[in-house]
Amino acid sequence: MTKELNNLLEEYNEMKALGLSFNLSRGKPNKEQLDLSNGLLDIFDSGSDFIDEAGLDVRNYGEPTGIKEAKELFGAILDVPSENVILWGNSSLHGIFEFISRSYTHGVNGSTPWSKLDKVKWLCPVPGYDRHFKISEYFGMEMINIPMDEHGPDMYMIEQYVKDPSVKGIWCVPAYSNPTGITYSDEVVRRFARLKPAAKDFRIYWDCAYIVHHLYNGHNDKLLNLYKELEKNHNEDLVYIFASTSKITFAGSGIAAVAASPANIKHISLGLGMETICFDRLNQLRHVRFLKDLDNVNEHMKKHADIIRPKFETVLKWLDTVKDIAWFTKPNGGYFVSIFVKEGTASKVIARCKECGLTLTDAGCAYPYHKDPYDSHIRLAPTYLEANEIEPAMKILTLAIKIEYELSND
Repeated sequence: MTKELNNLLEEYNEMKALGLSFNLSRGKPNKEQLDLSNGLLDIFDSGSDFIDEAGLDVRNYGEPTGIKEAKELFGAILDVPSENVILWGNSSLHGIFEFISRSYTHGVNGSTPWSKLDKVKWLCPVPGYDRHFKISEYFGMEMINIPMDEHGPDMYMIEQYVKDPSVKGIWCVPAYSNPTGITYSDEVVRRFARLKPAAKDFRIYWDCAYIVHHLYNGHNDKLLNLYKELEKNHNEDLVYIFASTSKITFAGSGIAAVAASPANIKHISLGLGMETICFDRLNQLRHVRFLKDLDNVNEHMKKHADIIRPKFETVLKWLDTVKDIAWFTKPNGGYFVSIFVKEGTASKVIARCKECGLTLTDAGCAYPYHKDPYDSHIRLAPTYLEANEIEPAMKILTLAIKIEYELSND
């Protein structure tokens, strides 16, 4: 054992003896962030006006696709026409799951239901969002890894794979991607817009979960508008765009939306009226009255950024201490930082951290079937910890990275 390794193990054991407990595994807002939206709770009282712009009482049954003013708010956030927006409960993930389920039972805009096909294949940019992959796995899709870099997914691979008619879609988190934090480049978006899949029922699932979640004023990533690029190519049916207020207001009590082409909206609406009489229109109206418009949303998100920015900066400061043996992303927004440690050591680093009281997302979580082919990727979610907890948590992590690197070379 080298002197360097011996010193690292001594320091690690000292940390382990402290009996610490930290969790960097899930991208959840903390209490201070949630408190920013407590004004939502005061929007209505017994004497409130519950009438929307259409003159309807939102406490009653109503339009299943959502109230007009909420569609306009999401239209502004996503920069799409409000008539192309449908409100969908409180979770975009629910809408995503529902669309996949409908594709299996009833097909996409008149296509053969996927349940009647021999095989359904799905493109999965990696590292990517674990809950997307779980949906694909639940429905028995064959998932295909598409490598990501600082510009987005490998478009050449995508352009080749979509020539196969059994390839029915792709997962995308295009702005401050989960888990790398990168934003797709203009060229990547333009190449998505020019795709000509062999399958007419191929869809891009464009999950804009972090579209307004900037960290640094004046250094925001700019995502090219895919819908407008698709229109230029007469290809607008190719995408479903998802968004929600889950990390803008209350994570479990927000509102969600999907934007799509007129043809897709018509198809989606057919089943919606049978699924529900309406979603929570009271919640839709109070969100509109609280958030008001896009300018106010952006001001609200600056308050979020002020809370979480120092946490990201602390994470990056500590990661700089291992920059010679690990590569990591430096996002301008979103909820995650990705670290790529020496191949074959990520699972060992995560296990060592757990022994010392630091919980991280399982190794391989950002890959289909939980299989990171290089055992290299680790996802960090700094937002939920208190600011004073980030330093000791990162000390544990960087110690574990150094120890496993030294052990692998021993």
